[in-house]
Amino acid sequence: MQLYTILRRSGWRSGADLEEAAGRSKQVADEQMPEDIRWIRSYVLEEGGSSVGTVCIYEASSPEAIRQHASLADLPCDEIIPIVDTVVVRPDPAPAVAE
Repeated sequence: MQLYTILRRSGWRSGADLEEAAGRSKQVADEQMPEDIRWIRSYVLEEGGSSVGTVCIYEASSPEAIRQHASLADLPCDEIIPIVDTVVVRPDPAPAVAE
C-alpha cells in the first residue's frame, strides 16, 4: 500500500453535503474495498462561492483503486499525487471547541 494525496476541488456546497459524502466514502472503503483503500484524514478547503473542497490522505493499492473508490462513493477525484515521505513538525492542531 502507498500513501496518496487526493485533491477534490469544490466538491460540496455545504458541510452537511460533505458529511454525507464522508459516510459514503468510509462505507465503500470498509465494506467493498478493505484490501485496496484506507482513508487516513482529510482537510476541508474553503473554495469560495459557498463551496468546499478537500485534500485527502489515503493509503491505497494503486491510483486506479482510488478512482474506483471515488466512482463507487460518488466523490470527485480531481488529482491523485503519490506521497514519497512525511515530515511532521507539529501534530495537527485540535479543532476549536465553541464555549
